[in-house]
Amino acid sequence: MRGGHVFAYRVRDPERYGVVELDADGRVLSIEEKPTQPKSRYAVPGLYFLDRDVVKIARGLRPSTRGELEIIDVLRAYLARGELRVDVLGRGTAWLDTGTPDALLEAAHFIATVEKRQGLKIGCPEEVAFRMGFIDRAQLARLAEGLQRSDYGAYLAEIARE
Repeated sequence: MRGGHVFAYRVRDPERYGVVELDADGRVLSIEEKPTQPKSRYAVPGLYFLDRDVVKIARGLRPSTRGELEIIDVLRAYLARGELRVDVLGRGTAWLDTGTPDALLEAAHFIATVEKRQGLKIGCPEEVAFRMGFIDRAQLARLAEGLQRSDYGAYLAEIARE
């Protein structure tokens, strides 16, 4: 993988999130954090795949007014290099913001219900990386080995054997 890869999810209130603007072909035009006048309704839900250049990029950043390095600045650096890709998460995808205790509880109930009914994990980065081709079957199996004493590790091992 080269560059950065993020996702976009249509929301009703984009001003609360990092927002990505796309052209008609799905290429990134801009990305901004909590804009007062959003250029699109597509929020970036916080799942990033970044190549090893992220370390060099982060070292070149200056802390924000909050005194922190900001992920939005990393993503802008990839965009400036022409190396930021976005996949839009379509209908049927659920992204749950968990910024309040009530929202966190709602998300936990939703996840428990879906996982129990479908027998599939939600929010499993190793599975996503495997299914999207970022890691291969052998790499997934090695990740599962490190978690073999847990249900999560057993789930990863099962996927690696499929």
